Amino acid sequence: MSHQSKHLYEFGPFRLDAAERLLLREGESVSLTPKSFDLLLALVEHPGHLLEKDELLNLVWPDTFVEEANLSSNISLIRKALGDGENGHKFIETVAKRGYRFLAEVRKVRPVSDEGERPPGQTARIAKGISAAMIKALDANARLAWITAAALLLGMLGFAWAYFTRQPITEDVRVMKSSLLPPEKSSFGQIAVSPDGRYLAFTAATGGNVQLWVRALDSTEARPLAGTQDAMLPFWSPDNRFIGFFADGRLKKIEGAGGPVQTLYEVLGVPFGGAWSRAGVILFGHSGLAKPGLLRISAAGGEVTQVTTPDRSRQEISHRYPTFLPDGRHFLYSIYSGQKETRGVYLGSLDGPVKRRLLDDFTNIKYMAAVPGDTVGGAGWLVFSRDGALLSRPFDTSRLDFTGEPFLLSDKVGRGLVANNYLNFSVSDNGLLVFDPSLERQRRQYRWMDRRGQPINSLEVDAGTTAHGLSPDEKRFIASRIDPQISTNDLYLCDVSRGIAERFSFDPANDFSPVWSPDGSRIVWNSNRDGVGNLYQKAASGAGEETLLWQSDYNKFPTDWSRDGRFIIYYQNDPKTKWDVWFLPATETGEEKPLRVIGTEVNETAGTLSPDGRWLAYVSDASGRSQVYVQSFPGGDGKRQVSNGGGIGPRWRRDGRELFYYAGDGKLMVAPVRSGESFDVGAAVPLFEFRAGTVPGYAPYAVTADGQRFLINVVVDAEPNAPLTMVTNWAAGRKP
Repeated sequence: MSHQSKHLYEFGPFRLDAAERLLLREGESVSLTPKSFDLLLALVEHPGHLLEKDELLNLVWPDTFVEEANLSSNISLIRKALGDGENGHKFIETVAKRGYRFLAEVRKVRPVSDEGERPPGQTARIAKGISAAMIKALDANARLAWITAAALLLGMLGFAWAYFTRQPITEDVRVMKSSLLPPEKSSFGQIAVSPDGRYLAFTAATGGNVQLWVRALDSTEARPLAGTQDAMLPFWSPDNRFIGFFADGRLKKIEGAGGPVQTLYEVLGVPFGGAWSRAGVILFGHSGLAKPGLLRISAAGGEVTQVTTPDRSRQEISHRYPTFLPDGRHFLYSIYSGQKETRGVYLGSLDGPVKRRLLDDFTNIKYMAAVPGDTVGGAGWLVFSRDGALLSRPFDTSRLDFTGEPFLLSDKVGRGLVANNYLNFSVSDNGLLVFDPSLERQRRQYRWMDRRGQPINSLEVDAGTTAHGLSPDEKRFIASRIDPQISTNDLYLCDVSRGIAERFSFDPANDFSPVWSPDGSRIVWNSNRDGVGNLYQKAASGAGEETLLWQSDYNKFPTDWSRDGRFIIYYQNDPKTKWDVWFLPATETGEEKPLRVIGTEVNETAGTLSPDGRWLAYVSDASGRSQVYVQSFPGGDGKRQVSNGGGIGPRWRRDGRELFYYAGDGKLMVAPVRSGESFDVGAAVPLFEFRAGTVPGYAPYAVTADGQRFLINVVVDAEPNAPLTMVTNWAAGRKP
């Protein structure tokens, strides 16, 4: 703003300090962006008066051209911060087509001093609610009494030393809560607080583009980190310098201040969280190997070793969400299983398998050292979720066991859109807690779109995290979705117009990646009910049993069924050659063995055949990033690169004249192609942008035969501007 007001303003439970740019609610800081603060100040300085839109734009954005939408967006942020409309309290009135009026009664508090800057220490006292007049009196008395105070100082110091060496120091510690708003035109994703509690790393989406951001918690500004597109599940190094994260199938790190991104390891699957010890060890989970467990790697990169291995006799599917305890050798992690008796949080050790279940809740978990206001004592706390609530429980790191009962931190905490039961919260070593209280911030939705990106209709059916497929007659689609009771995926058949869902698979293990036969009579999919992902099939009518189609020692995922019905295309992982594309002859006898189409030392996935069966489109990371390629089938000649800015999920138009894919920047792309004896491809162009609801690597869309309509799995921001909650001294709210 063009002027620098030094007044204090009080309205309702709020105090606004213009000089210090503070908004307080009953002594607790309320977070606002700089422009939102300027706008609120302009309104508060003119209570009861209509401020025209042009006037406000000139006040808040002087000498700058901005769209009117910026004004309404910041008004919305202010209303959320003030709780406008809650409990009948109305602060801001919108005057249609003209501007805004501040309705609350405003009390102007005299500035502390009309001469020069405010003396040191007064800001802190104002924040505690001490009036300006009282501060002035206190400061006057202090100036008169400084000589007396100096004379008494030596004696008092001696007394204090004698007293406090004998008596415990007690503080009037209160629970302090504040709100953190997301960057403009973005919405919070996963969050990670730095160990020293000074910084927040988080993922945020702008359009279809997700990247990593960092914000100093004593600032309202956040900045994106270049080179972190598609970042997931950030975690900090113990020295607060680096941020580890997952993107494009790799474990990576970047300095919190920005800089080059360093790749540490190819994760080869869906990531399940990471942790960084003081000894420079990174522990992380993933779904990529035949026996997905927790792996360890040096923070500098290098050799990877397996630390935990799922026990198939106990139906352990994967190990997830590791977090180190202070000794750097013991850690906590979650086991994902279809068996209730197996799921939960376990204790592990880098020195050998401890594997003791601490909680029967399947949740991510964090360790926090003892915090101010802790009336119980002990070495620390474990923070976790149960039934949608956020809890803490005292934990002794020497005994490696709980020392008390759980304590409720919040009755609600939002779920991240990463994997099953990932709750969105983070803690620092010094007791800072940040969590997402919004239960409806984001959700996945199936939506029909046309080629121009215009919505046709949305389906009211739970959307899953993996690829979905349209039936050949385009009347139904099949998709996976999570069973909330056991947190595993099952397949559901859905009507394309109404979204009515009918369960198709019933095993308690994971079932996903369904593919239709070309005549629509059968469906083949991946299931890990045997301990590793094998191919199962069943009649599309739902009649009959689910039968094993192909079994091997490695995970495999079907992606296509040739138009002539002869071949099922799938990709399979191998410890030596990573992910490879295979085809299985779809014979009635089942005696013919599969053959590998592509098998190099890089990853090849998502194979799909052209309608004439001569060309195979697939995804490879040979360039260091997932890109779409085409080569002849089955010979492998005439290789062409189709995408340039990253690409996954290739799909052919039924007449073979177009090839679609989802690009790295969140755009659905289309390339004109001509296939036959030879293959030609034109430049790909974007159709529309959306944020994929699927986990990395899975196609977030299906396309109709004529290429004119798309059934997409999209992330919908229901509450994009909802703030995070930051809590300090939270243990003070616990009753002994």
